[in-house]
Amino acid sequence: MTLPPLTDALLALEDRVATLTLDRHDVRNALTGTALIEDIVAVADWVSRCDEVSALVITGAGSAFSAGGNVKDMAARGGDFAGDVAEVATRYRRGIQRIPLALQAVEVPLIAAVNGPAIGAGFDLANMADIRIASTKAKFGETFLNLGIIPGDGGAWFMQRLIGYQQAFELTLSGRIVDAAEAKTLGIVLEVVEADALLPHAQAMAARFAAQPPKALRLTKRLMKMAQRMELKDFLDLCAAFQGMCHNEPEHLEAVQRMLKD
Repeated sequence: MTLPPLTDALLALEDRVATLTLDRHDVRNALTGTALIEDIVAVADWVSRCDEVSALVITGAGSAFSAGGNVKDMAARGGDFAGDVAEVATRYRRGIQRIPLALQAVEVPLIAAVNGPAIGAGFDLANMADIRIASTKAKFGETFLNLGIIPGDGGAWFMQRLIGYQQAFELTLSGRIVDAAEAKTLGIVLEVVEADALLPHAQAMAARFAAQPPKALRLTKRLMKMAQRMELKDFLDLCAAFQGMCHNEPEHLEAVQRMLKD
């Protein structure tokens, strides 16, 4: 098992928990103008193909989780933001929009350990996770409209499914920044912990998930995702098929035997 080569991020694997650290703190882990898009997509694909991984944690190095888009490139109409309408649209589709598609397809639990500001596309990146745990130093802002642009990476899709249309609408249209405490009240984050405890806490949660039978774990996440878009009858048919698969896996009988011994 070989870790994928990365340019602007760090990847570690321990006890079935992979930790991806965005490592461009010099630009506050901006997703554009760096190789972080490629790194995130590569890790998402690797995690789903690697049977030795049962959970993924994403965090940021330095003071920020991610500043989102590179505002200097926006000002210069350069980098990912150069060109006419068609050129910009193509760059979005071939660039940052690959992140939501890749993370939505991740087969294992995904936890965002938000160590600092998560702004714009950085906020949206956190919302693509299954669970968010925030440091007391974290801040969140859907700030696109402040710059005269829209959430082009799918943020409007993710946030309203996370906290409801009305709350998501207010945050998106106001462009205001919320601290970790308000983010917890809104339901954006599950927990808020002190900065030095953030990554160990997130990794401990990931380890609890990763300790579950691995094949059933992946099937359960698939069910959780598919439940959001299926009718109940069709969903129950799928559950029956997945359950039949689980009952015929050795890990099921091993888990039953362990429980009987306790």
